[in-house]
Amino acid sequence: MAKTPPEKLLIGAHTSTAGGVHHALLQGEEIGATTIQIFTSNQKQWKGREITKEMADLWEKTRERTGLKKIMSHSSYLINLGSPKEDLREKSVTTFRDEIKRCHKLEIDFLNFHPGSATESSTEECLEQIVSSLKKFEKLCAAGSTRLLLETTAGQGSSVGHKFEHLAFIIEELESKIPIGVCIDTCHIFAAGYDIRTKKAWEKTLDEFDDVIGLKHLYGFHLNDSMKPFASRRDRHAHLGEGEIGIEAFRFMMQHEKLREIPKYLETPKGLSMWKDEIAQLRKFAK
Repeated sequence: MAKTPPEKLLIGAHTSTAGGVHHALLQGEEIGATTIQIFTSNQKQWKGREITKEMADLWEKTRERTGLKKIMSHSSYLINLGSPKEDLREKSVTTFRDEIKRCHKLEIDFLNFHPGSATESSTEECLEQIVSSLKKFEKLCAAGSTRLLLETTAGQGSSVGHKFEHLAFIIEELESKIPIGVCIDTCHIFAAGYDIRTKKAWEKTLDEFDDVIGLKHLYGFHLNDSMKPFASRRDRHAHLGEGEIGIEAFRFMMQHEKLREIPKYLETPKGLSMWKDEIAQLRKFAK
């Protein structure tokens, strides 16, 4: 099968919806993106905004004009579907349900979310609670085309999702019930102890991912270098090539036959002008 030309590969960044959700698409176009990630609502508030028909229509018209594809939404940072506290868990379920509904209204392809945190429970109990929470969305998920993506985590605090086995457990329990998959954050897996600094290291990590979870479940990447050292369990993003991972890891991704076609979303800290440069650099790597 012929390779997708570098300019057509799905590479973008997390753009802003300030001024309207459609604005994120325009910002993506401005930086040469072919895909974007957004927040459909304020990520630090429990109560989300409503997507009106007018907003959805303008979004759809703008998406058609810009040609952006495989749009990803990132869920609220407040949500903890694995919380041992019933009130917080139910609040999280309600907010996550609203997230899915907004994604359906905008016909967003992926809803990325952090699996959850154990806080006062064991890892096993937390994972079981996450599964139980996600099962509640089976009917709602069937009403739209959005796929839920578990984000790999760095392993800070009591968070789960920093081991491939955590994600494999959730997927095995749910893949027959809801559309689910994985988004690998390069900074997070590096901080969690999966080395990707060299071709050899990347191949080993990919083999482990395939053995434990299965590459068929990998739908997206968050591209970030890491300010913190390998296996630090600390989540601090850096500009590509300016962190502890190094630029060769990202060159490898853009040239690997199983990775180059997977949508990629920059979350590096320097903003629009740097994203434009990083997107251009990633496309050069893919030639």
